[in-house]
Amino acid sequence: MDWTDESGGVEGVDVAGPSNAESIVFVHGAVFTRKMWLPQQRELCEEFHTVAPDLPGHGTRAGNPFRMEPAIDVLEDTFERHTDGSAVLVGLSLGGYAATEFAYRHPDRVDALVLSGSSVNPTGKMDLGTRLTGGLSRLLTKPDIGKRAVEKLAARWVRNRNLSPDIEREIIDAGFYPKQFGDAGPDIAGVDFRAKLSTYPGSTLVLNGENDKLMRRGEQAHAAAARDGHVEVLADAGHICNLHRPATYTDRVRRFVRRVAPAQQ
Repeated sequence: MDWTDESGGVEGVDVAGPSNAESIVFVHGAVFTRKMWLPQQRELCEEFHTVAPDLPGHGTRAGNPFRMEPAIDVLEDTFERHTDGSAVLVGLSLGGYAATEFAYRHPDRVDALVLSGSSVNPTGKMDLGTRLTGGLSRLLTKPDIGKRAVEKLAARWVRNRNLSPDIEREIIDAGFYPKQFGDAGPDIAGVDFRAKLSTYPGSTLVLNGENDKLMRRGEQAHAAAARDGHVEVLADAGHICNLHRPATYTDRVRRFVRRVAPAQQ
């Protein structure tokens, strides 16, 4: 297995797999880091060139709060430095919104999209809900005691997943960044991501966990808005479905990439 952490302690990008294979860029959600994608990278890097960067406000980029513009800058740099110019883009939760924004701006660089836990369009009533949720999160995590409590809960949640000990350790050691959940809310609230998705000409897989009731809202409409979109649901999985059912999530991504990017294989 060709596995390299190209962060150098600063950059914050994990790269694995043959450089001449189809690239898959994974974009993590709020609170977690690029390490949440380790189960997928470890399984897919025999066949694909896999890349996972840290977003602003998380991991090696924790020094600055999350904002969409610098997040897009990170993805642009990731594509430039670690792919041959294009890739399949996989995003979960906040990463799904960032992936949609990137595909909207650079459709020619995105071979296909996988969006998880990001079917809710934060407009209309959901605009206010997103702002309120973000505000509540900022309030709860502003005191260090609140921040530490969320971090402990996140670490416990990871330990309760069926992950190998080394992957569990890397995810936990990379840290958790609950304040970024609150920072991200106002930055995406009111943005019509569904309209942006409708302009993307490639294939889109909306891949959600069955029990992610809130963020699955509108999943059929989301897929219908895409030029070539469809929905798949993972049974007995929640919001962070790539860690709830890592093997099944990985298999769904593998099959999708094989189908939509056969010329790269």
